[in-house]
Amino acid sequence: MISSVLHTLRLRLHSSMFDAVFSPRKPRHPLLRAGLGVLGLALLAVLLVFGVVIGAGMLAVGLVARLVAQRGRPVRARTEALDGEFRIVDKPALR
Repeated sequence: MISSVLHTLRLRLHSSMFDAVFSPRKPRHPLLRAGLGVLGLALLAVLLVFGVVIGAGMLAVGLVARLVAQRGRPVRARTEALDGEFRIVDKPALR
């Protein structure tokens, strides 16, 4: 009884247009299928190039901002030396 009701409900859902909305289908015509594949690859390439150009622009702006911020500052050389005591430590034996 319950299984027949669920089966009828399942058939109604599958026969409705609701099911077709969430299951995209490839076109059957080979030229249209190939054209959509090429269109998808072209869209992917455009997005990739757009992302690379935006990233390179951000790096360039950052470098220019850093150079402009350092402009006019005197270059300070580090003249002090670090003092310390050093000793050589033997390599531990592998076990």
